[in-house]
Amino acid sequence: MPATSLADWLRSASDDELAALLQARRDLATPPPSDSTVLATRAGTAGSTARALEALDTFTLTVLETLLVADADTEAVPVDRIEALLGTDPRPALERLRTRAVAWGADDALRVVPVTREILGPFPAGLGTSVPSLAEVDLDGLGEDERALLTALAAGPPIGRSRDAAVETTLDAAETPVQRLLARGLLLRRDGGTVELPRELGLALRGGRVAPESAWREPELPVAGHEPSTVDRAAAGEAAEFLRQLESLLTLWSEQPPPVLKAGGLGVRELRKAAKELEVDDVRACLLAELAAGAGLVADSQTTTPEWVPTTLTDSWLASEPAQRWILLAQAWLDLPRLPGLAGRRDARDKPMAPLSEDLKRPLAPAGRRRVLAALAELPPGAGVRGVDDLVAVLAWRAPRRGGRLRDEAVRWTLAEAAALGVTALGALTTASRALLGDDRTTALSSMAGAMPEPIEHVLVQADLTVVAPGPLTPELAAAIKTVADIESAGHATVYRITEATVRRALDAGRTADELHELFRTHSATPVPQSLSYLIDDVARRHGRLRGGAAASFLRCDDEVLLAEVLGNPVAAEYELRKIAPTVLVSPVPLAEVLDGLRAAGFTPAAEGPDGRVLDLRPAGRRVPARPKAVRRVLAEPPPATPEQLAHVIAHLRAGDRAASRRRGTEVRLPGGGGGSDTAATMALLARASREQREVWIGFVDAHGIASQRIVTPAHVGGGILRSTEDEHYPLHRITSAALVED
Repeated sequence: MPATSLADWLRSASDDELAALLQARRDLATPPPSDSTVLATRAGTAGSTARALEALDTFTLTVLETLLVADADTEAVPVDRIEALLGTDPRPALERLRTRAVAWGADDALRVVPVTREILGPFPAGLGTSVPSLAEVDLDGLGEDERALLTALAAGPPIGRSRDAAVETTLDAAETPVQRLLARGLLLRRDGGTVELPRELGLALRGGRVAPESAWREPELPVAGHEPSTVDRAAAGEAAEFLRQLESLLTLWSEQPPPVLKAGGLGVRELRKAAKELEVDDVRACLLAELAAGAGLVADSQTTTPEWVPTTLTDSWLASEPAQRWILLAQAWLDLPRLPGLAGRRDARDKPMAPLSEDLKRPLAPAGRRRVLAALAELPPGAGVRGVDDLVAVLAWRAPRRGGRLRDEAVRWTLAEAAALGVTALGALTTASRALLGDDRTTALSSMAGAMPEPIEHVLVQADLTVVAPGPLTPELAAAIKTVADIESAGHATVYRITEATVRRALDAGRTADELHELFRTHSATPVPQSLSYLIDDVARRHGRLRGGAAASFLRCDDEVLLAEVLGNPVAAEYELRKIAPTVLVSPVPLAEVLDGLRAAGFTPAAEGPDGRVLDLRPAGRRVPARPKAVRRVLAEPPPATPEQLAHVIAHLRAGDRAASRRRGTEVRLPGGGGGSDTAATMALLARASREQREVWIGFVDAHGIASQRIVTPAHVGGGILRSTEDEHYPLHRITSAALVED
């Protein structure tokens, strides 16, 4: 069989074949190789080959391992031998390997790049060292324990640890299965504690096949069909709940920003506090925090005591329509270069990895996320996977070497996060998510807006002073209800609770009793219970009788007895209250603190503005400036090279091959490229070649400092430029040598 090197095989390849190679292995074209020898050298490096293997499926890798079992890295082997070892036709997989220049040669002389053995390990397909003398050995006389040991090693890897390997004995004196197998020569002794099963025995115990039939074809992916509208509605419900939870997190951190850990990130105590407040588990709380930061809604305050504080983008996000808020979060999740699922796991130093810390950063996370969603996008609209593990198995078969040790876990995390965010539902991709994956934000926005339930403008007020919102409320009504009631339970139907404290809070915010009565009268679909009306009137009657202003602060009241009661209370001494008039007290303490103290003591004061109206002194929540950051999208696959780019690289390659294969005459060298005493000789040589229309071999250094060789026919030499008959231009100062091509 002819021995052809990889460089020779590449040199004989067509332009289409070279284009396919450069498209499949983008790293080979940067910078453009000067000739086929350079291209072959690059294709045979460990780093480049390992990247090429990441895109191969299980069957193709099995064929590659079979080639290594047949020692195709050291000698040419025929395809018939590979087919016999494999038990099926390897040609489709061989074409994929040839396209990537991992294997090359005709069917009667197949070879693989030697570095593949280093990448795939010393035992390809889990088979050991070859011992040809064992090819026809008879295993029928072995005992059950000996056969069981060999069968276990035959499954791979072929290495076993045993103290019996240190004992050298005869077959008659052997006491254990390992000793008897070593004495028969059916195991190889690697050292005093390790034995190895020879390749021939491993193949025999596998029935003569390198791999089982399960490696030949992709596993089935069971799916369940749903109406796309059903999937969209279910996802919209999850999305609405996620938006509500994130809004609650932003409100919580506006009032009580958690500190940033010294090493960066969010502490376990703060995470659990947020989870308790939001009534979610730690995993959901971590995802909410990561997405809030990833979307730019939360940032490190970067002060002397840094805290995680909502940014100025929060207010515009909260004021947006639900579908617009979802689009921002879904896009941020797709492009998030982090793995929230790692939170809580321990790093190499056995320390737990904190949310929002650098430990969770994984630049290739967006590519892995899109790969999982792309697999779902291959299914018909509305079709969803029945089980997570089914999709994990399919993706593992498609690219077993991609994703590292977290390959399967990352798929599970992606599916769980997608379901929580409303990107998927019932195991299927939504219409909006399909559009978002295709960068069609307009369609995604309209699809999600259409799937979300229409906001309603009514509530159900119950006799037990609960208010039920049977769906999402309009932003105005939701804000009004939150002012006068606390959320008791959230979900698709939110239940609020009205108490004396919540009514007082609404009055503190500037609402009047008449406005509260009007709110429930106009927006309650049920009759307003008399108990609610009584509660509002009772609180309003007592509210604001005691009024305060800034002196730093003052208190005034027409009821002198009430002022006397305040002065007699310990709170007067705590806040240094003193009477300056029969109906006025003043304090050097800020008004908000005085009012909080009085309320804690059982009084019901109200803040008063310069015009006598009630003021809302509740803090609006902290904000820090939003820091714009460039979003670097990492795609599952880099963008393909254009035909023009490929043509340029191939032309460069072919020119180098022609230059290397042609004989050249006496060479004129220009040290450093151009200039010096050789310039005249070079000009004379080029001028002669132009007159006689002869080919010239030139050494050339491009603008990137890359040296190459060219065969050109000069059309014109002048103005410091050599112009070829192909209308290519070469600055003379970049030409390092020149010679006429010999016939």
